[in-house]
Amino acid sequence: MTSPRPPKKSETLEIRLPHASKLAFMERCRAAGLTASEVVRGMIENEAPTAYRARRTMKGWQALAAAVAGIVIGAVAAPSIAQALPGSRAAFDRMDANHDGVVSFVEFQALVR
Repeated sequence: MTSPRPPKKSETLEIRLPHASKLAFMERCRAAGLTASEVVRGMIENEAPTAYRARRTMKGWQALAAAVAGIVIGAVAAPSIAQALPGSRAAFDRMDANHDGVVSFVEFQALVR
């Protein structure tokens, strides 16, 4: 009895890429002694899911790094921003020269001049 034949490879996959990329890919395939179809099939069967997961993970790490950087920059800038705000405690303390908790007109005028 004869063994069953493997399924025929009749499906096609069309991709678009720049001509220079195609030429470089074809040259690498030739140098490796493989056809372009063999390389693409191998990537689809073995490597593509792993590479895709790695890229997705990197994007998550990049987002996390950006968030941490934003928090650090915000924490460093917060005291300077608070001093610059007109309604802040620091602004009031600058105006209340005698620190009695009341800003007099004289204290206000001294700061405005």
